[in-house]
Amino acid sequence: MSQSENEPLEKSAVSTKVMDFVVAVMFFVLGAVVMWDSTRLGAKWGSDGPEAGYFPFYIGTILCAAAIVNAVRAFLGKDIKAPSFVSVSALKMVFSVLLPTIFYVLLIDGVGPIPGLGMYVPSVIFIAAFMVWLGKYKWLMTLTVSISVVVVFFLMFEIWFKVPLPKGPLEAALGLN
Repeated sequence: MSQSENEPLEKSAVSTKVMDFVVAVMFFVLGAVVMWDSTRLGAKWGSDGPEAGYFPFYIGTILCAAAIVNAVRAFLGKDIKAPSFVSVSALKMVFSVLLPTIFYVLLIDGVGPIPGLGMYVPSVIFIAAFMVWLGKYKWLMTLTVSISVVVVFFLMFEIWFKVPLPKGPLEAALGLN
């Protein structure tokens, strides 16, 4: 069933045209960095053949040229079939996962003078927060699952695979370092 003309469309957070232009600029910057670093390595044809940066320099050149073409097409393009790249509601959903994930990583490594909590305590918090917030699970189930998953990961990585993961003050207090 298609949307009728009376139904309002979801508000667009950003248009496809803008995102095409932004991605083209990012690819141009990437190509320019490749070209710049290739000249540091040597991007000429030496007496014994191509220098180390010869081929990467031309790949960067092609990347920059393609980015310019795409930027011009995005800037001048009038008949974009999908005017909205992402709706506001979809972008909110993305940030509802992205922001807690950034916070999770900051808890693992610490921020500035705040020491990191290691891998395990933030993982319990992260899993529990998502179960309660997005999954609407009850606290007993949330604690059971989040702690069980972290215990299984501890056994798997630390004991069976002998791969140490970052530990925080709780693990040090329990003698698990």
